Amino acid sequence: MDNPFQMITDTFHPDYRVNLSIQGLDGSIMLTLSNEKGVVAKRLISAAQRNDPERLRRLIESVQFGIAIERGDSALKILTAMTDGVTLSQVPILTGGNWQPKRPDRAMGF
Repeated sequence: MDNPFQMITDTFHPDYRVNLSIQGLDGSIMLTLSNEKGVVAKRLISAAQRNDPERLRRLIESVQFGIAIERGDSALKILTAMTDGVTLSQVPILTGGNWQPKRPDRAMGF
């Protein structure tokens, strides 16, 4: 598996400063995103989330959703876009052992 830290960084940089810090002996890490105004988002990422590309992708989308809501974007529009297979930004995916900057369109169901 390729580097999940790189996947996170590639997704949020250069829009945000990305800080990843070790939080515990269990392998959890703290993701902190900041800009010139301060901290934009913080999220604890478990080792299980970090090591599973699909769980990591969902976590990244969740962070993007939270940031969009804080920015004042319409929650309904964002959820519609997410369920129509459109991402909030081009989240890389693991394909053939390499993180790819684009992912195929796909619908997500609840």
